Amino acid sequence: MGDLIAAYGLAAEAISSAEALLIGAGAGLGVDSGLPDFRGPQGFWRAYPVFRGRRFEEISNPVWFHRDPEQAWGFFGHRLNLYRTTAPHAGFEILHRWGQRCPKGYFVFTSNVDGHFQRAGFLPDRVLECHGSIHYLQCVELCSDVIWSAEETMVDVDQETVRAHQPLPRCPTCGGLARPNVLMFGDRQWVPARCSEQEDRYRQWLAEIDESRVVVLEFGAGKAVPTVRWECENRGNQLIRINPRDVDAPPGAIMLPVGALQAIQALDKIM
Repeated sequence: MGDLIAAYGLAAEAISSAEALLIGAGAGLGVDSGLPDFRGPQGFWRAYPVFRGRRFEEISNPVWFHRDPEQAWGFFGHRLNLYRTTAPHAGFEILHRWGQRCPKGYFVFTSNVDGHFQRAGFLPDRVLECHGSIHYLQCVELCSDVIWSAEETMVDVDQETVRAHQPLPRCPTCGGLARPNVLMFGDRQWVPARCSEQEDRYRQWLAEIDESRVVVLEFGAGKAVPTVRWECENRGNQLIRINPRDVDAPPGAIMLPVGALQAIQALDKIM
């Protein structure tokens, strides 16, 4: 208990003195909003019992938009509807306030495709969604590299079978089937243009803050797909890793083995 209290104190001091804040976020950040993190087969099956016996990596695969479009859009349509109707938890507002307070500002590096940072008020040009966003679509057949908003897209999903009813989202250019602009497993058809633009802004920000004191706050980033963990470990002057399970970190990092919302609220109280 004493070590945890000391870690909270060090983390609060680091955030308070930061000139710039890099926020790294994996699926664990959204758990406190009520979103599933699909951690391991059991976590995936709890969220989607109909897929018991199958892995998340198997279902989140572009092959199903060719083999079984109703299943593919049932899974992604259900998630789209869930992310739209679930409000970001209170911790997002606190993180935004911390970032705004930094003289050199903030940037978000996230593997989440739910769009909750933007919904919580984070500037769109300060968010890098390295796996894309479910709120944008592209053509399954790659008739072009056009990416468009899913704002007007409605997907009717059977809650028991997790299969989508016709009509399914279509490409406005060729009329063929559309899919989310999300990087899936085994995905060679993802159009990365939107993510590449975000990455360009991120690299520019990193160049601008090169000599600044950058604190990296990482939340709920797992080891199975360690993109966020790797990025956070290689940036900034101080890494603060917040994770109730995979909290181990390189020497010099501050580790808080608790959930995201609990940590954010406790740190805000100290600060």
